[in-house]
Amino acid sequence: MTSVGSSILTALGAGSGIDTSSLVSSLVSATRDPKESAITSRQSLNSSRISALASAVSSLDTFADALTEVLSGAAYTGTAASNDSSIASVTLLSGGSPAGLPAQLIVNQLATARVLSSTATAGATGSSAVGTGSFTITNAAGEATTITIDSSNNSFAGLASAINAAGTGVTARVVTDTNGTRLVFKGETGAANDFSVSTSADDSGSVLAGLGWSGADSATMSSTSAPQNAKITLDGVAYEYASNTVDGAIDYLRIDLNKASPGTTVTLSMTQPTAGLSDLLKEFVSAYNTLMTALNTATATGADSSSAGVLNGVSGVRDMKRQLAAITSTPLGSTGTYKTLADIGVATNRDGTLSLDTDMLAKAMEADPEGVTNMVNPKVSTAANPGLASLMDSVRDSIEKDDGPLKLAQERYGALAEDFTEQLSKLDDQMTNYQEHLTKVYAAMETRLSALKATQSYLEQQIKVWNNSDN
Repeated sequence: MTSVGSSILTALGAGSGIDTSSLVSSLVSATRDPKESAITSRQSLNSSRISALASAVSSLDTFADALTEVLSGAAYTGTAASNDSSIASVTLLSGGSPAGLPAQLIVNQLATARVLSSTATAGATGSSAVGTGSFTITNAAGEATTITIDSSNNSFAGLASAINAAGTGVTARVVTDTNGTRLVFKGETGAANDFSVSTSADDSGSVLAGLGWSGADSATMSSTSAPQNAKITLDGVAYEYASNTVDGAIDYLRIDLNKASPGTTVTLSMTQPTAGLSDLLKEFVSAYNTLMTALNTATATGADSSSAGVLNGVSGVRDMKRQLAAITSTPLGSTGTYKTLADIGVATNRDGTLSLDTDMLAKAMEADPEGVTNMVNPKVSTAANPGLASLMDSVRDSIEKDDGPLKLAQERYGALAEDFTEQLSKLDDQMTNYQEHLTKVYAAMETRLSALKATQSYLEQQIKVWNNSDN
């Protein structure tokens, strides 16, 4: 950085023979370096802690999410099956496992929708005009929606687009074949979702004028499908649904009705899981130990600060390890002989990692296989029987709660990062001012030294003159 003072020093450098510019730089460095080193050292440690905490949270999230995904997968829950998917197919829904299977289903009738079709206009295309005016859709409840047709949407495609954008539940499409172009309107499935159409055309001879339908076909508009509910019989009980996708008949099971086949019985069932509980717990213990080992390394104590883990002494991480360590003793079920992971052979070691006693697990599975399986992975998670995945989610939520030690630690280190940045910026300003101050001081000193040298030179010359005159 060049200043007026340093320019003066350069100009006067020959006056005293002292490299004042270098002297000022050395004094500034001697003042700055220890302060800057102390700040950057603390800043580096703080940045490492921020990174390590973020990594710990990310690892915990990954572990909890992976556990939920594995336990909800077909390998541990089985898959839903239909013995005739051409009539009805099934899909598992999230949140639990279906109960009451196998079930017997008869599809007596599919849900259908009202479909209206206009007469084909020969030679027309999607961009051909339909006429201006208005088009009104009225649903079964008497609610009317009117669409204005003007120069901006006066075409088959324009009218269809306006209907689809209106959000009435009625959709429109333009169909062109060898007979010409027509408009097809379709409502939602279900007996309660009927609709009618009325128009007000500026030209009585336009296509728009012939699009009205209120229950009776005409030469220009006809109904090709009437709205009705799906009718099924499930385990002997009759049900009706407005849609062919049924989510409420059996909890956690979606039934897609594909074809009506009265008198034909379809069996809905669950296949058996292909993975065993022993495999699950081995994977759980291995993944858990990877997470805990990383936390142990990050919080390790050392002979001095240089050998200690970057998160040593961070209360939020201590709380995280404490809550994780309690998993083996936290009840997963409220009834039966086996209620905790510790009851079936999963133990917490002194360093917080887990171990699995496979012999103890085998004995528990032999004694009560259904009870152990339901404890670890219940069909439906409840407060009394959360299961391992829900327990892990609740532990994760507790660890990461907004007012918890871990979140507060992250906020504290985030605030420190900003503070260290401000300290370095302030130090820069201070050192700039200090350098300017020293430069002015030494510039003034240089001026005085130059004056003294000039006086000295004059006196020496006078003495020399005096001495010569005496001779």
